[in-house]
Amino acid sequence: MSSIRQTIDVDRRPEDVYDYVTDAQRLPEWQLSAVSAERLDEGPVGVGSRMRVTRHIGRRIMPMTMEVTEYDPPHSWGMRGVDGPVRARVHGEVEPFDEGRRSHVTIEVDFEGHGVGKVLVPLVVRPQVRKELPRNEQILKDRLEHTGEPGGL
Repeated sequence: MSSIRQTIDVDRRPEDVYDYVTDAQRLPEWQLSAVSAERLDEGPVGVGSRMRVTRHIGRRIMPMTMEVTEYDPPHSWGMRGVDGPVRARVHGEVEPFDEGRRSHVTIEVDFEGHGVGKVLVPLVVRPQVRKELPRNEQILKDRLEHTGEPGGL
């Protein structure tokens, strides 16, 4: 199956957008399925950094560990799930436009199922994410354009 990809334009500088979307503690503010998120390590974020994200997946609440696989501020980031029955692969890009005053944000997600996840991914996870990702990006846009806070790591 192909990955799920969504884009949106945000009236904020790429640095502000990037800082916000890569801040683990802010995930539940703009991702509907995220119940909680926390860094598992200390120091600067970079390739190899890990976070624990707990999500609603269908009727279940599932914790999962995510590892940063790409970190290129303020341009792109990548993460992959390293445990649990549903393991996401996420790639995000923030592209400047309007002389760097606005950002074009693209988020792409794919999944790998392990054990019960092999059933959950096609029946529950993919349909849920296809509905949720556009809503998440709209929430992201609204929060960044109306709160005035860039977030930050």
